[in-house]
Amino acid sequence: MLQDFSSVTLAEARPSVVATERLTLRRPTLADVRTIARLANDRRVAENTRRLPHPYSQDDAVEFIRATAALGSETVFLIEHDTAPVGMVGIDCSTSGNAELGYWLGVEHWGRGFATEAARGAIDFFFEEFEDEHLHAGARVTNPASRNVLEKCGFQWSGVQLHRFLALGSSTPVDCFRLSRGVWASLKSWSSARRMR
Repeated sequence: MLQDFSSVTLAEARPSVVATERLTLRRPTLADVRTIARLANDRRVAENTRRLPHPYSQDDAVEFIRATAALGSETVFLIEHDTAPVGMVGIDCSTSGNAELGYWLGVEHWGRGFATEAARGAIDFFFEEFEDEHLHAGARVTNPASRNVLEKCGFQWSGVQLHRFLALGSSTPVDCFRLSRGVWASLKSWSSARRMR
């Protein structure tokens, strides 16, 4: 959910850990490969995430971690609860002026509010560290839980588009959302995430 080496230097200067009330968002490392592969290797996760293949192997996790470490246009965090990884959240800035929030959780962690909390931490990080005025996100029209996460975070519906999903091997309708810096600032009462270097 990627290009120039000056971006990497800039990304390295940014905080690498975000702490919320119950979660820690940190950059994934190769030590996390086995856990990421286990969490992502579920068709229910892949079918709702555009770029996850299914099945998802440890080799896929290695490739993903290396790519996000080498390229500076995507900020990715491993979501941890009580030091155990539960999913991923990130911001893709590969298209100028069209930064996009993405996230997924392992199925056993659904329904506990982790996606909303992690998304809010990543949103705070984005608007505090970048100068963009808008953040975009999407949810499959058949995924009301993800739509609810986005709405709880202040995103406003902006239409429906077809997006290709790797695990499906086809395109499917996606509800598109947008969050402006102004709306984020007015909702900031969701408790500031703490930054640590």
